[in-house]
Amino acid sequence: MEALKLKTVDDLLAASVERIELMNGELIKRPMARSEHALVQSGLSDETLPFKRKSSSGGWWIMTEISVRYTENHCPTHDLAGWRKERVPARPTGIMETLPDWVCEITSPGHERKDLFTNFMALQRYQVPFYWVISPEDRTLIAYQLVGEHYHVVFSVECATAEQVKAARIPPFEESGIDLGYVFFGNHE
Repeated sequence: MEALKLKTVDDLLAASVERIELMNGELIKRPMARSEHALVQSGLSDETLPFKRKSSSGGWWIMTEISVRYTENHCPTHDLAGWRKERVPARPTGIMETLPDWVCEITSPGHERKDLFTNFMALQRYQVPFYWVISPEDRTLIAYQLVGEHYHVVFSVECATAEQVKAARIPPFEESGIDLGYVFFGNHE
């Protein structure tokens, strides 16, 4: 029996298909983009805009659909990821090779295990300080913070209405409230 050969970043870059990522040495097909996913992703990107606009002190580089090379065999594409500008002062380019300070994944039906288990375990192992998981269908957000070597829940909510959580103070963005009504329902006020 032949040993399984782990795929590398070179294999990912050479792949002829789009919408794949490298997870634990395996090329994984990413789910088709859906409007629910895209609207939550763009809504959260809008809500983090004040942090993107700040200079190094308190500022962030926040990107959507960004590939991060953790190792030669692990290069997932995160729905959103952020780096503090005081740690990464120059505008990033290419595939990120610097550990993010925050990652947010938005679940897709049938792919929940990837975000709730596989990514959770990998990001905890690589010591990413903050990890959020959002479900557009359930309108839930769970925020984890690394404490020592393990993630702990620091915020969780299920939004039943747009008015329920207007200014959620969620680490690492607790200085400015995130309007989850806007993120989940698209309501503008």
